Amino acid sequence: MMRIKITQTKSIIGSKQNHRDTLRSLGLKRVNDSVEREARPEVVGMVHTVRHLVKVEEV
Repeated sequence: MMRIKITQTKSIIGSKQNHRDTLRSLGLKRVNDSVEREARPEVVGMVHTVRHLVKVEEV
């Protein structure tokens, strides 16, 4: 399975509650935090929800 690196690039201040919850479930807590996850459909869907707050790279 392909792995992706997800980096939070913007603050969650002023964001909707479901966007905050999505970032927390991805494992991101603050700006410039990064996590590596497998590119499963569940993870890709969460990234799509907060695509304006994160940067995604293939690993």
